[in-house]
Amino acid sequence: METIAKTPTYNLNEEQERKLILREYRSLLRSLKAKIKPGDKDLLRNAFEMAADAHKTMRRKSGEPYILHPLAVAKICVEEIGLGVRSTICALLHDTVEDTDISLEDVEREFGAEIARIVDGLTKISNVIDVNASAQAENFKKILLTLTDDPRVILIKLADRLHNMRTLESMKREKQLKIASETVYVYAPLAHRMGLYNIKTEMEDLAMKYMEPEAYKDIAQKLAETKRERSKYINEFIRPIKEKLERANFKFELYGRPKSIHSISNKMKKKGVDFEEVYDLFAIRVILDSPTEREKEDCWKVYSMITDEYTPSPERLRDWLSNPKSNGYEALHTTVMGPQGKWVEVQIRTKRMNEIAEKGLAAHWKYKEGTADESRFDKWFQQIREVISNQEADSIDFLQEFKTSFLAEEIYVYTPKGDVKMLPVESTALDFAFSIHSAIGSKTIGAKVNHKLVPISHKLRSGDQVEIITSNKQKPSEDWLGFVVTAKARGRIKDALKEEKRAIADEGKYAVQRKIEGLGAAFSKENIEEVVHFYKLPSQLDLFYQVAVKNIDLKDLKEFTVIGDKLEPPRPVKTVQEFKQEFSPNHHSNKKDAELIIFGESSDRIVYNLANCCKPIPGDDVFGFVTTGKGLTIHRTNCPNAAKLLANYGHRVVKTKWAKNKEISFLTGLKIVGMDDVGVIHKITSLISGEMKINISALSVDAREGLFEGNIKVFVHDKEELDELVQRLKSLPGIESVERYDTEDASI
Repeated sequence: METIAKTPTYNLNEEQERKLILREYRSLLRSLKAKIKPGDKDLLRNAFEMAADAHKTMRRKSGEPYILHPLAVAKICVEEIGLGVRSTICALLHDTVEDTDISLEDVEREFGAEIARIVDGLTKISNVIDVNASAQAENFKKILLTLTDDPRVILIKLADRLHNMRTLESMKREKQLKIASETVYVYAPLAHRMGLYNIKTEMEDLAMKYMEPEAYKDIAQKLAETKRERSKYINEFIRPIKEKLERANFKFELYGRPKSIHSISNKMKKKGVDFEEVYDLFAIRVILDSPTEREKEDCWKVYSMITDEYTPSPERLRDWLSNPKSNGYEALHTTVMGPQGKWVEVQIRTKRMNEIAEKGLAAHWKYKEGTADESRFDKWFQQIREVISNQEADSIDFLQEFKTSFLAEEIYVYTPKGDVKMLPVESTALDFAFSIHSAIGSKTIGAKVNHKLVPISHKLRSGDQVEIITSNKQKPSEDWLGFVVTAKARGRIKDALKEEKRAIADEGKYAVQRKIEGLGAAFSKENIEEVVHFYKLPSQLDLFYQVAVKNIDLKDLKEFTVIGDKLEPPRPVKTVQEFKQEFSPNHHSNKKDAELIIFGESSDRIVYNLANCCKPIPGDDVFGFVTTGKGLTIHRTNCPNAAKLLANYGHRVVKTKWAKNKEISFLTGLKIVGMDDVGVIHKITSLISGEMKINISALSVDAREGLFEGNIKVFVHDKEELDELVQRLKSLPGIESVERYDTEDASI
């Protein structure tokens, strides 16, 4: 697959290009061989020719003919997702309706309504990119509705996105950041939810390569350096298990694979450890060739053999045999203590389970054949449909809510009668109540979890049995939104609050009417909108409500002038759009200047703030973000909020770069952990202020039981200086770790 990205097609002449395109097409047909029925070849040929002809004048950023992209996407669909002929035709045509003269009617005439519908769904998805955030959420809803009609839409889109990530090299830096963050924010979780673990992992790794290039290179290099000793360790670990399985006459495959760069990086961040201290750098996989009726029994037998040989960590057992994930994933996972005191994750599954784990949804359908399990995906789709149809249009929170409600891992909880309910991780008793019925959720005052009384905000865990306690006097309140995670619960609570708000707002409406008419103006929509604008409120409802609850005093309206029956505001209110234009990267007359904002030298040209969430300093990889009311805010590309900002508001991103300026220093924090030895603080401070002449802004030390943890805020000029300081601190005797930390939350 990667060959397409690496072939230097831009050096080829027309004849060589033609041969390359045909070679890729034939390779696609070979991958499909087992699935091609009579008549399919002609359809495939037609689709290929239609796409090749439509894209014939188009080139990708790398210079290669555009048709190589749909061919590559089709190949991913077949080889890595396991889709068939009809999906291949859709993959070949996925960009034609959007980018060329071919219409949806042409596709339908040639290939029928089903293929036209999928291509239409794929076209809608493409339109998500580069529109403002609310339209983006709107479009995302359309995609999800299409997805629930025909999941092939999303599977082909994931293949398209994966190929784009594999060939991101030739894109501009800001485009790379936008596409990578969107991938990690929406598409990787979606791939995970569809059960496509390999694709999810590759997407996350590729996104990290562009968003955190240094950290990515560092881990990749260390993985390469430790490859030999890892292989040696895996062989030593596997040997006794292999012998046991052979003695028991199991047919099996047994191998180790390294964890992904992204997951190693996450572990390092979460646990605050160095690469060398991440023990489970690899997982061992046992794949059994067992008949369907013996699958569970065989997996547990193998589990027993492994835990006889190595001691398991009891809290790390994951049993997805008894309760498969809603994306169909089945397996047994355990973490055991291997030789040399290292933790090793072991995954046990059968061939059928492995195909579902690698090909996700496509394999799941191949096997389901009317079993009770088929309802898992259908249930998920049903939940999505229900939530989308009840969603207010234009909800900016939609993407975020979709992520927490539908792309998170699930837990399984039980009703008092023993029925199982699937909810996202972090769900509370209140989420559970709403999942049973909206009317029950709205009246919930508490719950019994495993027969113990708990508040409605109590977080549930897999296996809990929950009984809901209700009262007719109860009704939803604003603070409920703070502790529900499911979209259904949030939607219902917002609806209830809105109803209540409307009733209260009615009183405010009369007060506003009296005031406007008292000034001699008409109580018209235009005049009310002027007042809404004046108070900077989102809607008329909010105005009436704020007046009713006495948060707004209408005395200010005397500043308005009345012309005829129209209200004229005292001064124009600047809109977000005007504000954005003021700060847009194209606002300056000199386009070249505007393309690059260089900090230090040109700080007088545009107002900028350093984001509190990640405290960037010169030398960090950064991007600028146009914020309402604050001008330009600078974030690090690996900032905790970066993926969300770039994925949701890509149109507000400005390319930025640092210039050397030793006059300005920047505040950053360091967390130092080490042995609590006499004089250790003196060593640290004399290194920072004495030897390196760096100013310390604040210092706090917490020492207990022979360990100390120090938090130091220092003023540095750039990342180079910070890196040197970190290295020198680490080399002091007794210092265990030195980490840069970010303080405070982002304000967008």
